[in-house]
Amino acid sequence: MDVDKLMKGSNHHKVGEQLILIAKKRKEMSGSERVQLLQRKLYLKAKQEKEFGFYILYDKIFLGYVMEESWKRVKANGGSAGVDGMTFERVEQQGVEGFLKAISEELRQQTYRPSAVKRVWIPKANGEQRPLGIPTIRDRVAQMACLIVIEPIFEADFEEHSYGFRPKRSAQDAIRKIKEHLKTGKTEVYDADLSKYFDTIPHEKLMIGLRERIKDQRVLKLIDKWLKAPVYDDGQFSGGKRHKVGTPQGGVISPLLANLYMHLLDRIVVSATSIFKQEGIVMVRYADDFVLMGKQMTTKVLSKLKELLGRMGLTLNEAKSKQLDAKATPFHFLGFVFRYDQSYNPKIKGKFWNVKPSDKSNKKIREKVGTLLQSMGHYRPEVMVQQLNALLRGWLNYFDIKGVSYPLVAKRQLNYYLRMRLLRYFNRKSQRKSRLYRKQAFGILVRRYGLIDPLHYSR
Repeated sequence: MDVDKLMKGSNHHKVGEQLILIAKKRKEMSGSERVQLLQRKLYLKAKQEKEFGFYILYDKIFLGYVMEESWKRVKANGGSAGVDGMTFERVEQQGVEGFLKAISEELRQQTYRPSAVKRVWIPKANGEQRPLGIPTIRDRVAQMACLIVIEPIFEADFEEHSYGFRPKRSAQDAIRKIKEHLKTGKTEVYDADLSKYFDTIPHEKLMIGLRERIKDQRVLKLIDKWLKAPVYDDGQFSGGKRHKVGTPQGGVISPLLANLYMHLLDRIVVSATSIFKQEGIVMVRYADDFVLMGKQMTTKVLSKLKELLGRMGLTLNEAKSKQLDAKATPFHFLGFVFRYDQSYNPKIKGKFWNVKPSDKSNKKIREKVGTLLQSMGHYRPEVMVQQLNALLRGWLNYFDIKGVSYPLVAKRQLNYYLRMRLLRYFNRKSQRKSRLYRKQAFGILVRRYGLIDPLHYSR
């Protein structure tokens, strides 16, 4: 590989890693290192040649080290069994090597057929339910192998304002970017909500997007099989080859396909000739959640947005989508609320952009803590603390963005809730006279057992 080409479009840290890999012989590399090098080569080729079509990709999907890496990633993600009832424990008991070889051989001979996707329903805060598809572990491994190969190609094309389900990007990055735009005066906001996005992606139009880069027909047929896999729900099968729309939420490859389809809109928004660019409109997107921001938001811009989404076969939820002046009206995004508030710091005069956890997010963590305590019964304090800390750490790490968010009030509220909730929890154990009965349980658990105090937590 040409080192000069490797340098182009990469930072020095990444270049250093790649030069180390290149200097190694293949026999000296771990499977993960070989996957990393393969992905980097594909990414660089796609980045340097914007019109290049990849004709030979399928044979890389069933390579031994790709399959092994796929298994590691799928297992790390966890999850329950699909329609075949196969669990990770059973796969390991029967032999991971044989399991992967069987999938690899089916892919190689092109006899692979995905199983049905098990559909479960997840309750939402508003009382509605969200469908979640659970492929079998076998299918998850196959999808992950395909993802490993094709993701770097599309990553080279995706726009900077897209943050959802992408390597080394996060919801916090999206929140940071929104605040940056607000501080530059882009305070006219259109908060868009798409109706059932994952369920309405048209297969035919999605495949057009895939074909722009992927010319290997075997890869395209493989992805089409996953799109048309039957769905098993409440004892009945549906879909199959009749499926014309939708990619099931829960599938390993679904987030990439969803990003790829929204990329059709992304590149119009950033195009120099588009009305969005001409009127100074920017976009921040996390999967199917996005906001348009500008110093003004004309009806022409919104009409164009609706026209484009209509052509894509997508529908705006008019009840939830709204245009607003962020200086006058707070808005929510990814669990945060953005407010233009009067400064409460006497040293700072005027107003500031206050980014903090929304009331809904605060309520949700309290409900999760309450539900967890209800399920614990007479757990030992150290076990209880371990499970509570996992919950608290995830919430605090998400909402505490240094230099961007201000979660202090939410931390105080959570601290108070934990004190009161733990006091009630242990006082209810009066019949067995728990060691923490009628004591300030929160303080004891913090000092003796390492329970996280939200007010004093740092990453």
